Amino acid sequence: MKNTSDILIVGGGLNGPALALALAQTGFSVTVIDALPQAKLQDEEFDGRGYALALASQRLLKQVGVWQHVGDENAQPMLEIKVTDGHAGQGPSPFFMHFDHAEIEDGPMGYMVEDRFLRRALITAMEAKPKITLINQRRVESQEVDVSGVTLTLDGGDTLRGRLLVGCDGRKSGTAQRAGIKRSGWEYGQTALVCAIDHEKPHHGIAHQFFMPPGPLAILPLPGNRSSIVWSESTETAAAIQALDDTNYIEALRPRFGDFLGEISLAGKRFTYPLNLTLANSFVGDHLALVGDAAHGMHPIAGQGLNAGLRDVGALAQVLTEASRRGEDFASELVLQRYQEWRRFDTATLATATDVFNRLFSNDNPVLRLGRDIGMGVVGSLPSLRRSFVREAAGLTGDLPNLLQGKRI
Repeated sequence: MKNTSDILIVGGGLNGPALALALAQTGFSVTVIDALPQAKLQDEEFDGRGYALALASQRLLKQVGVWQHVGDENAQPMLEIKVTDGHAGQGPSPFFMHFDHAEIEDGPMGYMVEDRFLRRALITAMEAKPKITLINQRRVESQEVDVSGVTLTLDGGDTLRGRLLVGCDGRKSGTAQRAGIKRSGWEYGQTALVCAIDHEKPHHGIAHQFFMPPGPLAILPLPGNRSSIVWSESTETAAAIQALDDTNYIEALRPRFGDFLGEISLAGKRFTYPLNLTLANSFVGDHLALVGDAAHGMHPIAGQGLNAGLRDVGALAQVLTEASRRGEDFASELVLQRYQEWRRFDTATLATATDVFNRLFSNDNPVLRLGRDIGMGVVGSLPSLRRSFVREAAGLTGDLPNLLQGKRI
């Protein structure tokens, strides 16, 4: 059977299109299959969702031709991060951590971009690449592997053929399930309430993370006097808050949020996401690789979900491209293991760190609270530690793929 493309990608959210663009740039032909209609992906209405992109992730998006379609006016630089601890309605602890992008020479620590602008930019960039075929509103019914590649059968009976299959289809990845790849992890008993707010006073590009016993509240700056909210509560409390009307929802948020940005009001829709830790037991299989949430899902406490996925994108694109240039079979087990070795330890370490951090801060134990407050005070007072945290937040640490360094593969 003739190959449809060199590489088949299941999942057209954010990581799938970014990977397709990175691969097409180095000569691979790619087909992206997405269950959602394209009109929904290109919806111009603001729905309240936004993403915190580390500086390294922004560099990747720039290299693969996406960032210029986002537009500077739609990207809010994150210039400072303030981390505090306390109780709703009582204000923060006097101990805190404050990180400023001025402590490094690379630029802002990252950018906040609304979901609608990022998705539209990815689609626009893909449409300009003849090496990319985008198939919308179709689901994968089955996948079969043989010695020369993978065959996908879509709903309706159409088949697609490729040398390599990449699953970018989320934490409940059908691609991984059909390949027999199991997952490890646990539930947190927490749910994230996600929305955006308008506020009276400017945020000055400052992101805030306020740790409370039920879970953290992240306030992330968007363009204008708006911010994105990721607010973790116990699952039971979150369900009760989500059931409120908009007015009472804001009243529930207000004591947790405080008054430092003046009056607040809801902007866009409200979402909830159950929080868990889930890691695929393998990131690769026979003629198969997993990327992003299909490989790993972690607590949003550090805002690293999408950034970890884009590191996967950069690493996989680099491994496949370098193998192809050497004349190797890019879909072979030997090549795919290089991707797994590059990303699995780093991802497991990050997932463990977010898990420990969440457990340390999402409680009201007075001994732990004293210890973490002193720890924040120490970190905040030492310039070398502060710079390390700033570089970590910007995604500039570790073994970075070329695209995240702002280089071509």
